[in-house]
Amino acid sequence: MNIYPAIDLRGGKVVRLKEGDPARMTAYSDDAAETARRWLELGAKWLHVVNLDGAFGEGDTANQQALLSILKVSSEFGADVQFGGGLRSLDSASKALSWGVSRVVFGTIAVEQSSVVENTLKRFGAEKIAAGIDARDGMVRVRGWQSDGGVSAEDLALHMRVLGLSTVIFTDVSRDGMGHGLNIPATRALADVSGMAVIASGGVHTIADVIAARDAGLAGVIIGRALYDGTIELGSALQV
Repeated sequence: MNIYPAIDLRGGKVVRLKEGDPARMTAYSDDAAETARRWLELGAKWLHVVNLDGAFGEGDTANQQALLSILKVSSEFGADVQFGGGLRSLDSASKALSWGVSRVVFGTIAVEQSSVVENTLKRFGAEKIAAGIDARDGMVRVRGWQSDGGVSAEDLALHMRVLGLSTVIFTDVSRDGMGHGLNIPATRALADVSGMAVIASGGVHTIADVIAARDAGLAGVIIGRALYDGTIELGSALQV
């Protein structure tokens, strides 16, 4: 199981949202590269970077520069970067991969135009792509979680598998940034139904949540606010 420290970017700053709500935002750092270095020095092998401005359909020039600075630091450590948020075309995914991103994450476009996912798979292969499935009460949310995607999380995962995808990031939107723990039953069920490698996200608060993800046989866990607020020490999570 991989541990993915999360670096969420808004206006070039490292922030965290509660339940994906931009009005409930906490800023943690103006220096994304320094944040990346902090987690990598503690032993992280992957970083999970999200362009929130892109997810909300806003301009993201500052986030692009922040991503490039993160990629530069990660290359020093030989670490990998998983990146999503506003990737809605083959061209945008190609650009991110050309910069050095190891895996791109398609969210909204997986629901609204799955042919983009299919074409990117054909070009780059399954190891370079994941589907970000963000759901509330089992139903997918899109466009920065602001809209109903009109499909269940399980149905979307099965569709992605048919296209050839092998990795899914599942977030229970109602738990994200709230510290209420992962929705392990729903995450495990998604893995069982789809047969895909599922990375859990949303609600990690203590080391017990990391242990629960490990014991459920999940492929990975993304940790955000818990690292920034200090309720989880990254070194301990990596040991687990």
